[in-house]
Amino acid sequence: MSTRTLHLADEAATLALGASLASTLPARACVHLKGDLGAGKTTLVRGLLRAAGHAGAVRSPTYTLVEPYSLARGEVFHLDLYRLADPEELEFIGLRDVIDRGLLLVEWPERGIGVLPEPDVVVYLEHDGRARTARLQTS
Repeated sequence: MSTRTLHLADEAATLALGASLASTLPARACVHLKGDLGAGKTTLVRGLLRAAGHAGAVRSPTYTLVEPYSLARGEVFHLDLYRLADPEELEFIGLRDVIDRGLLLVEWPERGIGVLPEPDVVVYLEHDGRARTARLQTS
């Protein structure tokens, strides 16, 4: 297991980290994004998607649970499990159908324990004053 810690001075740095991940992650992987509300999880996803060629809006899928994106690199599925009451609800949104089809970016993954695949990368985002700290763990 490898761990790397980064200081993210502002939103641009968080977007840049997402772009960096876009260039290093394989087309099929699972990324767990952990952090408090407002820690920058969706901003990181926005940076990744923009770098991967998505030009449209990037919304947090807090109410839809999953937002799919079809990109040149393959399919990307952005999940936000904050409102999930039970991990079994992932069955109702068709998680089994998308697990092996592309890149999974999962906010609040602890709410899907037992159903989500093991992560290839875990990104921990924390408030650090007006900045953020990102800790990346790879398996």
